[in-house]
Amino acid sequence: MSNKIKADQNFDANKLEWKLQLAIQQLPEKQRIVFNLRYYDEMPYEEMSRVLETSEGALKASYHHAVKKIEDYMLNH
Repeated sequence: MSNKIKADQNFDANKLEWKLQLAIQQLPEKQRIVFNLRYYDEMPYEEMSRVLETSEGALKASYHHAVKKIEDYMLNH
């Protein structure tokens, strides 16, 4: 048995990225900002906390909620 993952011929990376962008646009503004800074810019929570003047705990919660909403969107649309 091979350990290699076979490419799904129906997989369309552009379509997936488009769907992700649509999901991100559905987020409330604060969650969208936190998600983009963390996911795309890989900004540490400590730095985000200084920039956005918000506690790290609140930022982690916002990111968690954003990820959950994006997952729900991706599964249901």
